Amino acid sequence: MKRLRCPKCDRYVVFDETQYADGQVLVFVCSHCQKEFKIRLGATRPNPDQPEEKDCGFITVVENGFAYRQQFPLHEGDNLIGRRNKGTEVDIPIETNDPSMDRRHCYIHVQPDKAGEMVFTLRDNNSNTGTFLMNELLGPKDRIRLSDGAIITLGATTLILHTTKE
Repeated sequence: MKRLRCPKCDRYVVFDETQYADGQVLVFVCSHCQKEFKIRLGATRPNPDQPEEKDCGFITVVENGFAYRQQFPLHEGDNLIGRRNKGTEVDIPIETNDPSMDRRHCYIHVQPDKAGEMVFTLRDNNSNTGTFLMNELLGPKDRIRLSDGAIITLGATTLILHTTKE
């Protein structure tokens, strides 16, 4: 099952993506606000005008056994992570009911080193509950280098860093 957000009211529309072929266009009508919107299934075609995206890894959100799986790709530069809230701009909007996660909680900075390997650095964004790496609280000015499989805790929500794409 796949979930989509209505672009007007932000409510979910759920459908079974296995029933449709890649490239197929689906039209949905939100049951709450009656907004009609379309999506195209499958991989997007590469834009020849844009440079190829580098492999910057991703994070997996572990909240509880009943939540939908959330994965977010990382990009080069600062990746601002926070609790999803309409109107708050973050790079990685985590969908959670965890009130202890700030809307703009922390950053993961991704940058290649001189050898071309990606370096991942974690820093807190002056959050109320703090940012933890492997159960160690980061100080207000700490910049900690991350490795594959690093476990980051924001409030009561846990993230796992994967340094390469699936």
